[in-house]
Amino acid sequence: MSTDTNADTDADAESTSNCGASSSESTSEASTDRSSSCGASSGSDDSSSSKCGASSNSSSSSSCGASSSDDDSSNEKEVGSTVDDFDADPGKLSAVGLGPGHPEGMTDRAKSALLEAEHIVGYTTYIDLIPDEITEEADELYDTPMCGEVSRTEEAIDRALAGNDVAIVGSGDPNVYALGGLALEILESKGATASMVDFEAVPGVPAAQSCAARLGAPLVNDTVSISLSDHLVPMPEIESRLHSAAKESFTITIYNPWSRKRRENFEKACEILLAHRDEDTPVGIVHGAGREDEQVMITELGELEELGEDEIIDMTTTIVVGNEDTYVWDDRMVTPRGYETKYDY
Repeated sequence: MSTDTNADTDADAESTSNCGASSSESTSEASTDRSSSCGASSGSDDSSSSKCGASSNSSSSSSCGASSSDDDSSNEKEVGSTVDDFDADPGKLSAVGLGPGHPEGMTDRAKSALLEAEHIVGYTTYIDLIPDEITEEADELYDTPMCGEVSRTEEAIDRALAGNDVAIVGSGDPNVYALGGLALEILESKGATASMVDFEAVPGVPAAQSCAARLGAPLVNDTVSISLSDHLVPMPEIESRLHSAAKESFTITIYNPWSRKRRENFEKACEILLAHRDEDTPVGIVHGAGREDEQVMITELGELEELGEDEIIDMTTTIVVGNEDTYVWDDRMVTPRGYETKYDY
């Protein structure tokens, strides 16, 4: 589950690292010195190529962390280095899901993968979620602010191609609105293969499951997940998905419901849901699942939009909208699986 509470500030603060990825000037000490950690050959003009072979431009960065030209309307999409720029035998690359955010929510497999990694790469907030006893074992930590998805994923890949065992981390699961697929896409674009870096996706508990557990049992039947503040998907497409899901008898899980730049997406979503579902449809809201600021609320669909201005709904929130059979019992959401039609109990 991504967070986007201060995207503009973070993106504007980014500068170019020695490995071709954008990093904040205020990132941790562990990510400030990497002049030789990637080992890729590069040209002598440091203004146009990084020490990892990835092209960079310290004078500009896009609003989502990828390098861009002076024209802010176009984002640089080409990767800076290829597999031919690296002389070392590749290391291992793992995309690791941290789960909901607390150490108890991490799987043993995720903890093991992180302890085995020499370098850990990720969004600053996610790096901070990793227990100290794990990060202290890493040779290097590399973190970037929100919206540096492409740059930090390429950073992780470059480090693996240079011979390091690398873990790139995200909350939840690496294959749910996360970087597992992006890592494979960038590997392919560099002329590398997943086998070359022994790529592994290490699953974690997705936000939908961790939040549903706090609400009762709302997801035991057909479910659709939709992200409202996905800058990669046009809003008309998001609206179309919502209409389709709301018309059917699906429980709907909404990721990233409210961001500073996309407030109208939440309002439009409430309008679409009310066009197809009754106002008294149960709705579960979980903010910051598994974190210190966790909040849990069960309300009705007709009350949802007015909560948009409340602190409980932001980019760390997951909303579960019940289907036509979902009900609330003993302060818990229950979606029947259908056993009552076949068995007496």
